Amino acid sequence: MLTIHAADELRHTWDDPAPVKDGAVVVEGARVAATGSLADLQERFPGARVRRWPGVLGPALVHEGSLPEAPTPRERLHAVLKLGAVAVLEVYADTPELRSAAERNDVVLLASAAPRPAILRTGRADLAVFDESGACVATVCAGRLVHRRR
Repeated sequence: MLTIHAADELRHTWDDPAPVKDGAVVVEGARVAATGSLADLQERFPGARVRRWPGVLGPALVHEGSLPEAPTPRERLHAVLKLGAVAVLEVYADTPELRSAAERNDVVLLASAAPRPAILRTGRADLAVFDESGACVATVCAGRLVHRRR
């Protein structure tokens, strides 16, 4: 199943010098199938489901600090997903329960800080949308919508 995630602006990296107005990303399974303007992608992928988000769509983030406190490991990871991050540093996933929860939820564990995240064709579909205040509107982890603000 194809899903098009669209927003007011698409940035392939968060410091993208040429963002796409009314941009979108086509997600097929866990991978990025295409990027471009929403109009172009709707024409190229006419049967795809469209999810339209307010704000700026870009690559999901890496959470580089301690995980937020919560009653369970799953809830701690979900708190990170709500911030627009789909990867955490291994040093902060320091229990077997946290590592297991990360694996079950497709959250990436990194040995060290990664290079700047980017949206790449055929790359893993890890996306985040932020509104004008900087709040996370939606998070897509490995192609699955895992957070949306109502």
